[in-house]
Order: sequence, then C-alpha cells, then structure tokens
Amino acid sequence: MLIQPHSKLVFIGDSITDCDRESPVGEAVGEGLGRGYVSLVNALLNTVQPRHAIRVINVGTSGHTVRDLDARWQRDVLALNPDWLSVMIGINDVWRHFDTPRQTEWQVALPEYAATLERLVQITRPALKGLVLMTPYFIEPNRADPMRAMMDEYGDVVRRLAEKYEAVLVDTQAAFDAILSEGSGGQAAHPMSLAWDRVHPNLTGHMLLARAFLKSIQAGW
Repeated sequence: MLIQPHSKLVFIGDSITDCDRESPVGEAVGEGLGRGYVSLVNALLNTVQPRHAIRVINVGTSGHTVRDLDARWQRDVLALNPDWLSVMIGINDVWRHFDTPRQTEWQVALPEYAATLERLVQITRPALKGLVLMTPYFIEPNRADPMRAMMDEYGDVVRRLAEKYEAVLVDTQAAFDAILSEGSGGQAAHPMSLAWDRVHPNLTGHMLLARAFLKSIQAGW
C-alpha cells in the first residue's frame, strides 16, 4: 500500500466527503467520520491493512467550493499536519452554474477553479508524504449533457494537476461511468440507483468511491 504505517490521512471536500461528519474535525469515534466513503475507506483500511493503523480525519463541508477550501485551508489542512491529504472538490463549483444561474457570484469559473486548486496543492505538496486528488463527477452517461460536459472540464484540471504534482489520481467519474455501462446480464446501473440527484451517492455510490480510492492507493480489496 502506498500510505505508510501510522500515517495521518486527512480528507477534505464538499458534502460528498462531509456526509454528516462531526465538527470541527471528524475522527473515527462513533460516526465521527460521517456515513459516506470516508467512513468506508477507514473501515476497509482497518480490514485489509489493520497493522498500518492509519488515522483518518474528515474535514469535508457541505456546499463548499474551491473558494471555501481556500478560506479554511490553514485551519483544516495545514494546521492538522497530515502525512497524506485527499482532496475532492469541484461539484458545487460546476453545479452553481445550473441550479443558481442568476447568482453568478456563487459560481466558480474554470480558470478560477484551476488556479485556486493549483495554488493550494502547490503550497501543501512539499510537506506531504503523499497527495490524493479525486475528480469531481456527475453521474450521467450522456457526455453531451451540459452539466456532465462542464464537469468533465473540471475533472481534466484535476487530472493535469495530479500528473504535474505527482499525486495519486482517483478518477471518480471513470468509476461511475464503468458501472453505468456495465452490469450483470447486460443490465447497466441507472444513475438514480446510485444517487437520487446524480450527485449525492447512496451507500452503493459511496462504496464505489471508497473502492476507487483503495485501488488507487494500492490497498487491495
């Protein structure tokens, strides 16, 4: 596994990462890590790599964009001194273009998204043993759908940054695309069987995210 024993692994992001975690810092006590993929990653790491004793921390916050991450980066990332950091952000940056089209000040355009995310990665990467960048996603197989097409552009930013800064890439969009196009007996999954709004996953969707994360860090399955 890529993550070294006794490492502190911090997850930051939006509601997909948050998933009702405890504040100000969610840890693996009770349901402190929330009810989503972060909690599943922690449970599976404890199952497949128990001797590594990885300390998992969740600081995802519902509704956040990359601007919000920028505003709390010192408190929720740098001050926690993680060994490994996982970042998944961008869904709300895209979504605000569609659900609040008149509130343009809530929207994060692609150049701002790319510049802000790269600056955060750039200032943090030297102090980390490892960085994981997870693409934003939209659970929609039609790539011509306007929101899916824009999400792919933001995902491309993450892919480029992962390569540039030698980060582990978790291509969440590709993971969802695979289950939307493949299935037992030729029956592919429908987007709403994974997330009612094609964004916020049910338990199956969160398990898919957790599995993609574990595969990317070579944790086994």
